[in-house]
Amino acid sequence: MNDLILNVDKDDAGKRLDKYITEQNQTYSRSFLQRLIKQDCVQVNGKTVKTNYKVKQNDSIICRIPPPRALDIKAEDIPLDIVYEDKDIIIVNKPQGMVVHPANGHYEGTLVNALLYHCQDSLSGINGILRPGIVHRIDKDTSGLLVVCKNDFAHINIAQQLKDHTITRKYLALVYNNIKENEGTVDAPIGRHPIHRKKMAINRKNGKRAVTHYRVLEHINSQYTLVELQLETGRTHQIRVHMSSIHHPLLGDPVYGINKDKFHLEGQMLHAKILGFIHPTNRQYMQFEAPLPDYFRKLLNTWNINLNDR
Repeated sequence: MNDLILNVDKDDAGKRLDKYITEQNQTYSRSFLQRLIKQDCVQVNGKTVKTNYKVKQNDSIICRIPPPRALDIKAEDIPLDIVYEDKDIIIVNKPQGMVVHPANGHYEGTLVNALLYHCQDSLSGINGILRPGIVHRIDKDTSGLLVVCKNDFAHINIAQQLKDHTITRKYLALVYNNIKENEGTVDAPIGRHPIHRKKMAINRKNGKRAVTHYRVLEHINSQYTLVELQLETGRTHQIRVHMSSIHHPLLGDPVYGINKDKFHLEGQMLHAKILGFIHPTNRQYMQFEAPLPDYFRKLLNTWNINLNDR
């Protein structure tokens, strides 16, 4: 176990403990340090304190950083559609049906299992042993682009861009019903469903702000609409919840959609098409685009819709 020892100067007095430690040592994220404080791994003047403790001049802080736990998730030789890769990041085009990281019932065949084989020891560790390298997610049945971080410096940088809402994330989706306006915005907080705890919902009392912008690309037989959606925030199931809330649920969505599915889809019609951000090292803006996958293109072809020229 490593000890991080800090002494508070006059200029830092009054800051929250977790914020102060983060500013003094940017190797670790604020959320990681908050967990250590709650686990009594941080002492101020020899005593444990709460996360919101305000540091005082001459406070002596000892932060005990536990050694990394041995990774017990199996590396698997699963093919990856790698769009871009360097020493800091890797951009992956995830197929529909692949879980991003191990969880109950899904400890094999995930994107993380594949990344562990491909990257070996080169993945950030901030999100723990189950989610190495993972800084953001897309749902199992959503296809498209993800940025994965190979070291903690890149992870902290990309996470901050996500927090600041400066990352470009555009999706294509097929939704029910004809959207009358050409474009619009859904600005409604999302939180846990008050009854169905595995679902998310518009939750104005306990939810967090969520903003989704949409633009109509095509009206289909007055029954469906092809839309481009841009995330301003990134809440769990955000697009699926927001579009359902305005009476335009996604085709194939088994949770927030319509039970009847005459197309026999294997999941929601949602594809993370464009991903753009500032590279954590060279500070240049980079943008990537993933072509429409077969499952999506096949359904559009039934209506003779071709997006190649768009």
